[in-house]
Amino acid sequence: MNENRTLNLMLGIYVALIFVFVFAPIVFSLVFSLNSQRFPTIPLGEFSTQWYEKILGDPDIWQAAVNSVIVSGCSAVLATFLGFSTAYSDFRYNFRFKGAYLALILLPPTIPLIIMALAMLAWLSKLGMSGYLWSIILAHSVLTAPFAMAIIRLRLQQMDPDLEAAAWNLGGSEWQTMRHVIIPFCAPAIVSSLCLTAAVSFDEFAVAWFVSGLNKTVPVVILEIVQGNIDPQVNAIGTFVFLTSMTLVILAQVFFISRQIRSHS
Repeated sequence: MNENRTLNLMLGIYVALIFVFVFAPIVFSLVFSLNSQRFPTIPLGEFSTQWYEKILGDPDIWQAAVNSVIVSGCSAVLATFLGFSTAYSDFRYNFRFKGAYLALILLPPTIPLIIMALAMLAWLSKLGMSGYLWSIILAHSVLTAPFAMAIIRLRLQQMDPDLEAAAWNLGGSEWQTMRHVIIPFCAPAIVSSLCLTAAVSFDEFAVAWFVSGLNKTVPVVILEIVQGNIDPQVNAIGTFVFLTSMTLVILAQVFFISRQIRSHS
């Protein structure tokens, strides 16, 4: 009994240290974004929102934010569509080289981002498609589609495989079954996928920096600001990015887990 308590205590301490390691820089960034001093030093200066006022009055940052919203929203829709199609084909069909097909679909997240970015730049440049906003959307869709596929496939795994056959026997066509059975069953996973892929796209920097051209997203603007100087605007922008990403991730978890709880209750 004492050994179990000691093990649980050590595990709790270990998890707490991980959380501190991950979130401490974010907390300090939030604190320094509300500091009147330009340099992040202790003791802190007076409480101030001047850095937030500065970024809210900067048209370049507003344009980057609009670009990021467009890219993340469009990428989420396209990646979720691709992920759903892949997950359903894996769930429903058996075909030759299926293992290789799935391995190819799940490959992008395993490739280092800098290699992925260079490959995307070379491919899009070859086709004369580099430097546009939709170039980032295409690249981010390829990068995030495997996340959508994994989430939706996990949901499909919980569905009775005879449910479709029952719908067909009752007179429903394949498209009617897809519309009235499969998609409603996968709806929580689809919404979760939209939120998660949007968060990944909103945060992504390397690929966007290589293929964006003059169409900068928020992470690209952050890099330009920090090059060669220390600017507290970065802390304010980073806080907005963190809150946006965390909101999307939390929504993804809520939609996915809540339906699982309902299905088991």
